[in-house]
Amino acid sequence: MNIMDFNVKKLAADAGTFLSRAVQFTEEKLGQAEKTELDAHLENLLSKAECTKLWTEKIMKQTEVLLQPNPNARIEEFVYEKLDRKAPSRMNNPELLGQYMIDAGNEFGPGTAYGNALIKCGETQKRIGTADRELIQTSAINFLTPLRNFIEGDYKTITKERKLLQNKRLDLDAAKTRLKKAKVAEARAASEQEVRITQSEFDRQAEITRLLLEGISSTHAHHLRCLNDFVEAQMTYYAQCYQYMLDLQKQLGSFPSTFLSNNNQSSSAPVQSVSSPSVLASASASLPSVSNSVVTSGISELKSSSGSRKARVLYDYDAANSSELSLLADEVITVYSIPGMDSDWLMGERGNQKGKVPITYLELLN
Repeated sequence: MNIMDFNVKKLAADAGTFLSRAVQFTEEKLGQAEKTELDAHLENLLSKAECTKLWTEKIMKQTEVLLQPNPNARIEEFVYEKLDRKAPSRMNNPELLGQYMIDAGNEFGPGTAYGNALIKCGETQKRIGTADRELIQTSAINFLTPLRNFIEGDYKTITKERKLLQNKRLDLDAAKTRLKKAKVAEARAASEQEVRITQSEFDRQAEITRLLLEGISSTHAHHLRCLNDFVEAQMTYYAQCYQYMLDLQKQLGSFPSTFLSNNNQSSSAPVQSVSSPSVLASASASLPSVSNSVVTSGISELKSSSGSRKARVLYDYDAANSSELSLLADEVITVYSIPGMDSDWLMGERGNQKGKVPITYLELLN
């Protein structure tokens, strides 16, 4: 029974405090009551905290969009994170493109120029996809997680203490209002005591809030270190992608400038160079077509035997070093394979000159 009485009294007291705060807040809004202003330093700290929270949220959300452009995937990851479960692993966009290229290359024939190039491009895209995963993982740990911890941890604590400060201020101003209205000496003495108590509680809460807000400077320093980690992760990712593309370009061979310029022209533009692939393609239209299976089997037979074959050069090729042979489009050379040679190369001979030549630049002749 005593416990019930205590709970009722506490409930009544809480209701009275809430009502007093509500009345004070309303009168302040209507200009009918005075309001204790926070000191300028505390106001500046509060403004700085709000600004930090606002921009941290924006940067965090846009970084998530940058790392995962698919909104459905982001929602799925969010749900699994809230359920404390690991999201199912799926191919990302570069990996998916790479797999399509590899499958297409195998379908067209690894021994064909196009099929071989597709396979090499697909493998490079898959490596880029792996680098993309590493970037996302590193950025999430070193950059996004600290930002999220501030929003969901430190700033929530600041918000809670700021709300308590607002309540203590309302209590103080309500006590001051009652003191002004007190006429009887006894009531005035009680009101003065109440003002002293509420002033003490307000000052204590203001100090707690100030100490928390001053930690924002440390938060900025921490986020700066995280930003450096994010930049380093991006630098590593783009450096990897650049190296992968350099390696791919070397494997495919450097196309002549005439090919690149003609490839960007409209169909109505006149073609000047007879060595361009477009001219070779139109010229070869009148020649008997060779199926992918025949080309594939021809390459395989040549590599497995010790014999040689004639081959027509499709594009100009500049040797990268002394072990390679420079080629001119439409010339016919002799090619053969030697043990231990890379699968993408053959030995080529032109008179007394010989050297390695890329398979993708050749068309085997019967």
